[in-house]
Amino acid sequence: MYKFFAYLNRMKYINRWGLMHSAMNENIMEHSQQVAVVAHALATISNVYFGGNLDVNSITVKALFHETSEVLTGDLPTPIKYYNSDIRDAYKKLEKYSNDRLLKHLPSELSAEYEKIVNDVDSVEHRFVKYADKICAYIKCLDELKMSNSEFSKAEKTILEEIHAYNSPEVDYFMTNFIEAYKLTLDELEQDE
Repeated sequence: MYKFFAYLNRMKYINRWGLMHSAMNENIMEHSQQVAVVAHALATISNVYFGGNLDVNSITVKALFHETSEVLTGDLPTPIKYYNSDIRDAYKKLEKYSNDRLLKHLPSELSAEYEKIVNDVDSVEHRFVKYADKICAYIKCLDELKMSNSEFSKAEKTILEEIHAYNSPEVDYFMTNFIEAYKLTLDELEQDE
């Protein structure tokens, strides 16, 4: 009996934003799907508008699996995870340990394939997943602010500054052309332009 996929099924129980009061809970399964959609968009934007030659499907898959380790570690809040280089480096080791432990719950042939997905931290593809992850954190802030939850006011500003600091044409294109629509209500989305 192999347990890898049963572990991943538990992603729905791991909530994000543990230090913040959220008007709407978000788990890492939902988050991973959203990051996959945005990562797919960023890679496609790169290929269509900026001469990229990215493997869009590979980036999308890596985004779906980017929180895999958290089924064992839980979600460590960003201010703690990146407090200093020692904590950041230790947490990266913990994530790798967690992923390696999960990979043992697959047949060896499959484990070798999934290892390329869950332990990729150096590729261009991984960078696009990180971009998407940050954009989705910003979208979460927008969602909370729409619900009059001022708890996310500072995070929204800080995350937006981090996004602008990427100096990525793909990220800039997405932010310029798509992000404003996330601020709309359903009725506003339904209106013809």
